Amino acid sequence: MRRLIFLIVVGVAGLAVLLSLGMWQVQRMAWKQQILDIIDSRVDGEPVSLPENPDPVADKYMPVRLVGELVEGGLHVLVSTRSLGPGYRVIVPFVTDDGRRILVDRGFIRTAAKNTVLNTGKVELIGNLHWPDETDSYTPPAEIAANIWYARDVDAMSAALNTLPIMVVLNDHPVNGSFVIPMPVNTASIPNDHLQYAITWFSLAFIWAAMTAYFLWRSRQNRELT
Repeated sequence: MRRLIFLIVVGVAGLAVLLSLGMWQVQRMAWKQQILDIIDSRVDGEPVSLPENPDPVADKYMPVRLVGELVEGGLHVLVSTRSLGPGYRVIVPFVTDDGRRILVDRGFIRTAAKNTVLNTGKVELIGNLHWPDETDSYTPPAEIAANIWYARDVDAMSAALNTLPIMVVLNDHPVNGSFVIPMPVNTASIPNDHLQYAITWFSLAFIWAAMTAYFLWRSRQNRELT
């Protein structure tokens, strides 16, 4: 009898855990899709002038047109993509025509191009406002001496480059040259694989339930034989 109770308790507990994980992935899928829908609805709009005081929530992904000057200096954020391999995102200061100094994400350069001098000067740019959420407790601190960052941290980067905490991710532009590959804000690089994860957890729950039922049946059969 104790063995039977033990099997029921373990079976129910394991099934509850697996089902809860599956439901959590379903919720995550809806949350991720909401974010993707927000990005899609904002990024392709008509570019507007940079707001006087951009809001990190209300104005995130807003397409903007910048007129001003790309200046020297910049930060390199270590990244790697399936199609491009390892390299860096280049974050540089930009001074708008009304005197505001902000951050501009120019795009991707390969590792070998890290020390290449980028074009600077007066220019008109189009991009999207962005406040990336890329840092957590596992993000290594920036290697300041080597100029290697491990995430786009708008507050920290603005302090390092003496800019406002505003970042514009640049769309493709001739000023970048052929060796800078644009990495604009879009949903193509943001996977939503939570449905697959949910199916996996629900499948494991079904298998667990089937195994529990089988062991309960076997236990009952053994008791009847004895």
